[in-house]
Amino acid sequence: MQASPLVSIIMGSTSDLPIMEKAAARLDALGIPFEMLALSAHRTPKEVEEFATSAKERGIKVIIGAAGMAAHLCGVIASMTSIPVIGVPIKASLDGVDALYSIVQMPPGIPVATVGINAAENAALLAVQMMATSDEELYRRLEAYKESLKEKVVKANKELSEVKFAHKTN
Repeated sequence: MQASPLVSIIMGSTSDLPIMEKAAARLDALGIPFEMLALSAHRTPKEVEEFATSAKERGIKVIIGAAGMAAHLCGVIASMTSIPVIGVPIKASLDGVDALYSIVQMPPGIPVATVGINAAENAALLAVQMMATSDEELYRRLEAYKESLKEKVVKANKELSEVKFAHKTN
């Protein structure tokens, strides 16, 4: 039996997949069921509306939306649901700054949480943090992941201590 998705990863087109796979990989590693869909605010507005208005009924807890350039997808979805939407600006033009501004500058009443340009993994982690506020087991898995980040830095420093240069002092 397949689990119902808790997170939706939405992208304007599959050209965003190389970035959004990072969100999928992090959710997968944390055991979070998710779905991935390509929807366009401009090319498939009716499908976007159907998705957004049915998301709560389908059990979706958080939506991660990716968009480049004009980046309307995240805001359009947020305007149609009260489920949290996290925007991932994609570096498609203008180094992604156009998408960042389009996602982060939402009008009052229609918030979209926004991560850095191409920062899909952080979007996944933010989604997990939102869900973990009411799920102790998920919170423990998230804490274990964050602890592993500390261990990587400790290991890196140990390895750096072995690097030798004539004028290196540590």
